[in-house]
Amino acid sequence: MPLFEMTPDVLEPVPSTTFAAEQVLERADLQRLLRARIDMIVDGVMVVAEEFGAFTDARRRIDLLGVDRDGRLVVIELKRTTDGGHLELQALRYAAMVSVMTFDDLVEHHERYLAQVEPVAVDEARTRLADFLDDAGGEDAVLSREVRLVLVAAGFDREITTTVLWLSDVYGVDIRCVKLIPYKVGERLLLDIQQIIPLPEASELTVQIRRKQTQARHASTDGRDWTQYEVTTPEGSSGPLRKRWAILTMATALHQAGITAHQLTTAIPRSRFLSVDGTLTGDDLAQAFLATYPGNPKRLGRWFLDSPLHDQDRTWVVSKMWGPNTEPVLDRLVALAPHAGFGYEPVVD
Repeated sequence: MPLFEMTPDVLEPVPSTTFAAEQVLERADLQRLLRARIDMIVDGVMVVAEEFGAFTDARRRIDLLGVDRDGRLVVIELKRTTDGGHLELQALRYAAMVSVMTFDDLVEHHERYLAQVEPVAVDEARTRLADFLDDAGGEDAVLSREVRLVLVAAGFDREITTTVLWLSDVYGVDIRCVKLIPYKVGERLLLDIQQIIPLPEASELTVQIRRKQTQARHASTDGRDWTQYEVTTPEGSSGPLRKRWAILTMATALHQAGITAHQLTTAIPRSRFLSVDGTLTGDDLAQAFLATYPGNPKRLGRWFLDSPLHDQDRTWVVSKMWGPNTEPVLDRLVALAPHAGFGYEPVVD
């Protein structure tokens, strides 16, 4: 679709150009700029590596490797040409290669990436990834074998678009094509970014259809545990809760029923239930927590600082990081109950 400048008298066409004519390089320019604004081509994705090539006996590299908040890796391939080259074939090969990665693998590769783009503290990569993947289990996140593909180019020929539509419609592959069109206005270079497959207007419907088609396959191949829990206390049932909220709800109810924080430590692992001196809340609690357990301030987001338990002039905080150990902890908490009325049930969608 051409671009026009609107004047009082006429619509003046704005001439498009090419990246080659403007001496815009693929890696040094386009990739670098899109890396810093990845949201321009795909939402909710964190870039974890660039020029990723940690494959055994592999010579090629992924332009940008990302991860979304559901723990799905995102392969992003970029071409400045108007035909797209063989983007879809490259992306499929890369997807297969990275589909077996673990959270610890991702941390290792992200550490190398951060060392190249900015000076960071030791363990910063793990902290950032755990925070970003909070809803998928944080450090206990199990990366999905379903890999998303994002193809970015100045244009796509019929072979690519046909292949992309077939992969999406028949096999449920999460794949999209994003077109970059450069325009020259005087001395300024403008960039029009358009998602052409799937059409933005149909994206939500496409996602819903894909989820329905792959639900059974995910149940057997996806190692992540999405189980929620309904917690029962003398106050009633909670409704479905994520792991973190189930633990917090049960621990809080038991404390209100007279179970001391010290007793709770016999059920909750030490690393998931920490305390500081004093009866604290808000900023005072955050500062005391960092002083007692030094580390990156971002790690505060991994704790329920807004729902502390106070006991004998100490303040106790429950972690948000829960994974396969959730049910054993809930079992031990229920065993501490001073009377009947405490329990839980798994809820599987």
